[in-house]
Amino acid sequence: MATSVLEARGGCIVPRADERGYHIVYREHETNYCPGCGRTHWYIGRSSAECAFCATALPLENAPMIAGGAIVRTIRRPVYGGVEHAYAA
Repeated sequence: MATSVLEARGGCIVPRADERGYHIVYREHETNYCPGCGRTHWYIGRSSAECAFCATALPLENAPMIAGGAIVRTIRRPVYGGVEHAYAA
């Protein structure tokens, strides 16, 4: 039995695409029907599309490829100097 989420998923937090199942996304150059109301009018943003009638929001299919998308990178940098420099005046 797996003792952690990483072990249960084979060492990856996000499962592979073939294991995830169906994901509703807004696809450019296709007719996109709203899963909420079934209409096809959308307000398109940088990372999501919103239905013009019922305000259901969908992520864009290509959002991770545009300007970093939803990828968040954190970097731990060493603190230089003494502790007195770590606080703002």
